[in-house]
Amino acid sequence: MRGTLVAALAAALSALSLAASGQSAPETGPLHDQVFVPALDAICGRGQLMSAGCEAIRARPILDASAGPWRAIGRVNFASRDLRQHCTGTLVGDRLVLTAAHCLYNYPRKSWIPAASLRFAAGYQRGQAVAQVEVVGYRLAPGQDAGSRDFHGGVVQDWALLELAAPIGRDLGFLPLADPLGGEPVRLAGYAALRPHVLSLAEDCGGWVPQATRDVGLATCSAMPGDSGAPLLVERQGVLSVAGVFSTIAIDADGRPFSLAAATSAFSAAVRAAGGQ
Repeated sequence: MRGTLVAALAAALSALSLAASGQSAPETGPLHDQVFVPALDAICGRGQLMSAGCEAIRARPILDASAGPWRAIGRVNFASRDLRQHCTGTLVGDRLVLTAAHCLYNYPRKSWIPAASLRFAAGYQRGQAVAQVEVVGYRLAPGQDAGSRDFHGGVVQDWALLELAAPIGRDLGFLPLADPLGGEPVRLAGYAALRPHVLSLAEDCGGWVPQATRDVGLATCSAMPGDSGAPLLVERQGVLSVAGVFSTIAIDADGRPFSLAAATSAFSAAVRAAGGQ
């Protein structure tokens, strides 16, 4: 089993297929092999894989996104003349939203999306949001540079902290971080592209499987484009906490899909430095 998990991780880190936000993979040009593009079409994807895993996505229960604690989760939206996309994000502080870094990278243009072009819709549900706020900046993992045209690294660097224009977390609440334990049950809450206007819960994630680097974990959540940046959640004494941020899908040698996430150990220091918990 360990060999298949290692193979799955290797496949994810070298994946060059389709972005989680639904963008098409570009010609790499001067970027060569520095672009990390998550492979999320293994479950309910496009083309010949269109039906694979779709039933699992449709079976996810819909959450009341306007109610706590779910209203701390929302959509990260970006729209321009040639591109519209969304990912999932989670309030982890008064002004901080955790999401996936690849959601902020415009693959067709090979450039990082300006913060001013991003909006966070907290508690979004069927066209309505509990709060909608502009993004004024964002922080990336060490080694990432929003001023460059490159996306470096892989899952361990696939996280970002959005800085909001207003401290909506004071009223809506935010989710604490938790260091996940091996085998601890996890769930994923996101805005899957198949059902982009509702927050749904993947309950088929199984237990958290730490990888060789403790900053990356593996689960079996049903996930697809739109879920990028979604929190991997653990529940302890009735309190939901963020154990990681969803990045990509990998396939093991037996054809089984696994979901990979950056663990909280990868970004907890950055959250504290940014004034979060």
